[in-house]
Amino acid sequence: MQIAYITVFTVVVVVIVFKIFFRRAIVLEYQRGLLYRSGKFIKVLDPGAHWYFRQSAEIKVVDGRLKTITVPGQEVLSADSVALKISLTSAYEVSDPATAVNQVENFQEALYMELQMALRDIVSAAKVDELFEKRAELSKQLLAATEGKVGRYGLKLHGVSVKDITFPGELKKIFSQVVKAQKEGLASLERARGETAALRNLANAAKMVEENPALMQLRVLQSIGESSGNTVVFGVPGQNVPLPLKRKDEKPAAGEQV
Repeated sequence: MQIAYITVFTVVVVVIVFKIFFRRAIVLEYQRGLLYRSGKFIKVLDPGAHWYFRQSAEIKVVDGRLKTITVPGQEVLSADSVALKISLTSAYEVSDPATAVNQVENFQEALYMELQMALRDIVSAAKVDELFEKRAELSKQLLAATEGKVGRYGLKLHGVSVKDITFPGELKKIFSQVVKAQKEGLASLERARGETAALRNLANAAKMVEENPALMQLRVLQSIGESSGNTVVFGVPGQNVPLPLKRKDEKPAAGEQV
């Protein structure tokens, strides 16, 4: 009986001592743990339960899920000295938690600054109309300019998107007028092309009739067949008098020979 008491007492003491000197950390599936011993980084811990000596060791947990960061409206000068406000959004994840935590004081701020600087460099080298016409290209250029740099911070970029591009005050109205004028000019050009094509077709038809007079007779017969009336009038080349043509189902006038 005494041995049983001693055994239970020993187990209790061991459990108490274990809890005093050791601690358990749970690393979830979407996380990674960083194990430090005496302030020195040891290794990256996978998801699961991990025990460590609390007096000299520490575990920091890093979230590895996909995140987004927004760069609100930045005033940037274009190549033609127009002030624009551009806002961005970027999706990223922590691909190397040891580098992101140990090599960078704040990897989110570092990513923010890289996006800002890349935006200023790209916009300052392009004109306003180019930025609006190639908005998708701007996003691709931003991604290409930043993904290599933030990779050194232990981050992986999944995309950079331009949310908004806005003009200040009067410039917005002026640019809208310019775009409207361009659209109206294009519409006028298309109308002129259509009219030119129609005239060209008429000229070609006239030339064909001149070279082949029988075509006019065929056209007359075709029009008679398609007509719903009894009389079709054509202006025959070389004559100023309309030529009355009768359909087969029209009855002859009194005194007229059939």
